[in-house]
Amino acid sequence: MVKRKTALKLRQAHRYLGLFIGIQFIMWTVSGMYFSWTDLDEIHGDHFKKESVENPEFYGLQGPGQIIFEAPVTSLELKDIGGEAFYLVNGNSLIDPKTGEERPDITKEEALKIANKHMRDDLEVAGIELINETGKHHEYRSGALPAYVISYLQPADLKAYVSVEDATFRSVRHRDWRWFDFLWMTHTMDYEGRDDFNNLVLRIFSLMGLITVFSGFVLWYISSPSIRKLQKRFK
Repeated sequence: MVKRKTALKLRQAHRYLGLFIGIQFIMWTVSGMYFSWTDLDEIHGDHFKKESVENPEFYGLQGPGQIIFEAPVTSLELKDIGGEAFYLVNGNSLIDPKTGEERPDITKEEALKIANKHMRDDLEVAGIELINETGKHHEYRSGALPAYVISYLQPADLKAYVSVEDATFRSVRHRDWRWFDFLWMTHTMDYEGRDDFNNLVLRIFSLMGLITVFSGFVLWYISSPSIRKLQKRFK
């Protein structure tokens, strides 16, 4: 049998470990429940977008081979900017296929047209602004910059992001996404990028959680009357 003093120390260690990591255990459980009960399509804001996006038909465009590009072409995409066609070359240059000239970055009005193409028609725009940088915890932290942020009246926390350089509709952010993002941060314990499952804090807490559970089993073993009876029987 384990000595009384050793058992007491084990109980104290188990108690303090439980208090220390208990809050994180609660956050793991709450966030896991939230993830299992939510629809990822709604988290992504798909219910604020049009079910299908119609692209216009363009005529009279020069073929890519007819336009002389100064740099080698690694990617080419046809972009619709307010009903006008442009080639997006190498992901960062917008070329007019009628003239072959590079056009400047999109304007607020054009960004709004791009957002309206993707967002539901019943959503009323409250404002639009340009952002050039984002912090580590910004909801658009991984998006291409600069970008236009389009805010909507209802729901008041709804925002859409359109990148300036490539005229691309990037993402939708709203209240449920922000809750998901916060809980995902507490779940992964990556308080900067959110997605690093190999961070040191998570490893430490996971190990401490395992030790806490194991110490609980040990405490049950050394204090169980049934185990004591079995030990006496086989002596």
